[in-house]
Amino acid sequence: MARGLLAQIREIFDGDPGVRKVADDPILSAELLLLFRMILADGQVSETEMAVFRRICSESFGIGAESIDGVVEYLNDFGYETNGAQAIGMFRELDVERRKLLARHMAEIAKADSQLAENEVRLLRRTLDLLGISPVDVVKPRD
Repeated sequence: MARGLLAQIREIFDGDPGVRKVADDPILSAELLLLFRMILADGQVSETEMAVFRRICSESFGIGAESIDGVVEYLNDFGYETNGAQAIGMFRELDVERRKLLARHMAEIAKADSQLAENEVRLLRRTLDLLGISPVDVVKPRD
């Protein structure tokens, strides 16, 4: 109980650790912005897409479920400062496996609601082109 209280007090002064992690890492912020743009690409935010987003945040980036709402709010508040091309530009310098992971995450979100909208396909195709990734690398099983 005392530990929980101390954690709450620390959060008040330090902010949400998940949001702080995103705010302190421009590459992570860019990736989450791109993933969120994929969610919005078809004009609808489905619960299945958000579930995939939450899972990716947790499994790939260590962002806890309790931080997701704060992270989304952060992306909404500060995401206007970074457009899609700028976000993708941050990834060009990263190794090819990291770029493939971004593309796979985007594809997971696009497929989450079992309907690939034309805007989702277009966004994914443009991202792959800009990252120099082949569509085969996105669908190919990981080793």
